[in-house]
Amino acid sequence: MGAHAQEHKSHKKLIWKVFGILSIITIVEVVLGIVKPEALFYTKIAGTSILNIIFLVLTLVKAYYITWFFMHMADETKSLRRSVVWTAVFLIIYLATLLLIEASYVNDVLGPLVKWNY
Repeated sequence: MGAHAQEHKSHKKLIWKVFGILSIITIVEVVLGIVKPEALFYTKIAGTSILNIIFLVLTLVKAYYITWFFMHMADETKSLRRSVVWTAVFLIIYLATLLLIEASYVNDVLGPLVKWNY
């Protein structure tokens, strides 16, 4: 019975650690979204602002932690983990690329017609 209690305690500690990491990342995202530092907001890389890239990376980190710990991927076989994680990573990169390309196109087409408020 003592070993079972120790195992439960370690999972509880891990859950709080992951909760803390996810909370810190979320707080950083909220603060950056409110403050919008001009150096990050107006500097463009790969067709978007550095701030948008930071948001994408932080969101991917949060998705990793949620998948790895709360969906118990750490306990699965290596091949299953790779198939799930790499499929998700490639889909997210693909969708983010499409969104950036389409947003750039919309901005180019509608830019002369609409006054953007930023």
